[in-house]
Amino acid sequence: MKDLFISTLEEFNYPIILQGSLGEDKQYPESFFTFWNNSTDGEAFYDNEEHSYSWDFDLNFYSSDPILVNTKLLEAKQKLIEKGFIVSGKGYDIASDEPTHTGRGINVLKIEK
Repeated sequence: MKDLFISTLEEFNYPIILQGSLGEDKQYPESFFTFWNNSTDGEAFYDNEEHSYSWDFDLNFYSSDPILVNTKLLEAKQKLIEKGFIVSGKGYDIASDEPTHTGRGINVLKIEK
């Protein structure tokens, strides 16, 4: 599921970075995605076994261009929905460690059966 999530974002040709893994000595790209897998919980329990999983991701987009921060995240939302992910809302502002960049985030879910 993580592979499908990442490959969907790769269509945008921006770097995709695991949240928090950009080294302090690395410069921010002009625009990029970050993500974090919050949880992957088992569901649909019967016969003492789990039969599906609920994947929960945070997806963030950072950019030095404030217009892209809003537009690319919503474009990514649409692509993820087309691939069967559940994405509601229009996102939320997120903090950036760099004064040149702003960011927006959104929560993404996917049920694996």
